[in-house]
Amino acid sequence: MIPGQKISNSERKSFIEAIDNLFLKLELSYHYQFYKVFGTDHRLKEAKKLWAESLKKYPAECINAAVETVIQANDYLPTLTEVLKACSGSMGAINIPTPQEAFIEAQKSSSPRQSFPWTHPIIYWAGREIGWELINSKNNNNAFQAFSKTYMRLVKEMKAGKEFTVTPKEQLDALEPLDLDLLEKLRKKYNL
Repeated sequence: MIPGQKISNSERKSFIEAIDNLFLKLELSYHYQFYKVFGTDHRLKEAKKLWAESLKKYPAECINAAVETVIQANDYLPTLTEVLKACSGSMGAINIPTPQEAFIEAQKSSSPRQSFPWTHPIIYWAGREIGWELINSKNNNNAFQAFSKTYMRLVKEMKAGKEFTVTPKEQLDALEPLDLDLLEKLRKKYNL
């Protein structure tokens, strides 16, 4: 999450659902251990606050993928640290930046964007789909949410096997030679 960045209601709702889903899956997978650690309503509520605060920089899709990974890998109730590592790993395992890092890179990119040295081509495609004007708009609070949603959709497509590449535009190596005769005629015509 970028400091000062506002979260849309739909983004907040999906994040809350991801945290609730995380705790539900932990409860169902590690029943006795779960109740030993989060046995009272107060402890569960405080744990959800702590975990939500710690996981807020990850999109809901990332949290949902991470909980599946953690449950498959652990025989015992995972710690918050293990879930954080899984969230980080779900982005890093496919060698792409987090949505926040990608958004910042998209904002810093310059034209021609096809020739920009992208960390990963998927950032270019997300930015292109959203629109560079929206990404660089100072007055649009929803730019990050729109970018993040598109970026995570493209990440899913990439995980499913779609390839993303950026082919740099070829720049003209040589300019067309100047027509000196035409230049001389124009100078005479306009007394230059």
